[in-house]
Amino acid sequence: MYEYGLDLASLDAIDMHVHIECSDHGHASLPPALTEASAKYFKAEDRSPSLDTIAERYREWNMAAVVFTVDATTALGHPPNSIEEIAEGAARNNDVLIPFGSVDPLQGAAAVERAKLLVREYGVKGFKFHPSLQGFDPSDQRFYPLYEAIQELEVPALFHTGQNGMGAGLPGGYGIKLAYSNPLLLDAVAADFPHLQVIMAHPSVPWQEEANSIATHKANVWIDLSGWSPKYFPESLVKASNAMLQDKVLFGTDYPLITPQKWLGAFEQQSFKDEVRPKILKANAVRLLGLESGVPAGQASRAAAGVRA
Repeated sequence: MYEYGLDLASLDAIDMHVHIECSDHGHASLPPALTEASAKYFKAEDRSPSLDTIAERYREWNMAAVVFTVDATTALGHPPNSIEEIAEGAARNNDVLIPFGSVDPLQGAAAVERAKLLVREYGVKGFKFHPSLQGFDPSDQRFYPLYEAIQELEVPALFHTGQNGMGAGLPGGYGIKLAYSNPLLLDAVAADFPHLQVIMAHPSVPWQEEANSIATHKANVWIDLSGWSPKYFPESLVKASNAMLQDKVLFGTDYPLITPQKWLGAFEQQSFKDEVRPKILKANAVRLLGLESGVPAGQASRAAAGVRA
């Protein structure tokens, strides 16, 4: 069972977006064609470091990392690497790693029960979804029982948004549909589940204005900045991060596809305000996950509204 063991004072940053793409026994999270295509798209060299190797690196870099895989069993016909193994690995490296789970929304009631199990028995601190890869429209109400369960569990849900490196350059993009990752599809989710903390992963190109609007309008919506070098961030995202979204944007890399060193080097050259940088790198994640107070944002939201867990 995972329990936090972070020394917040010693950490320079919290990376909200790190992939564990291979199990300790060599099972890859994706079919080979997708792994090869995404490695080419991101020009990644060290594509599948082990969980313990990632922990060692983040320890050396004075950072913590949220780690996960994606369960797209139904859409891909390929089971993910073990989420239980990720949680157990994070537990033995709990000074630097924070586990998120993943469930396959297309598995219906089984996904709901699995989400509960992963939180209650393994201690995962959130869930990762990739609508395009998993082949589902996140606004479809048949997935509402899953969101209801995650809201009741008081952990955040992280959704891939925008351009997709998975399947890039392959015929038909390997059948992966970009429209499922339009952030506008998450607006209904955030509206109908006001205490569910929804994280829109990545600059949502080509829908950045939509993402900015949703995050501004909905108190329970956040943006992580992973998947793109900051030198390529849309101007509107930088402007919003310096203003109305400064308390709602989160540092993330997409490691091992993008290294923290590459991301931070470009971040230093971007026009973020000095007072905003520490919020992005650590303070916003601390508040979202309740790392200092012990009260994650979802629980705090429910308490403020007088909603019983």
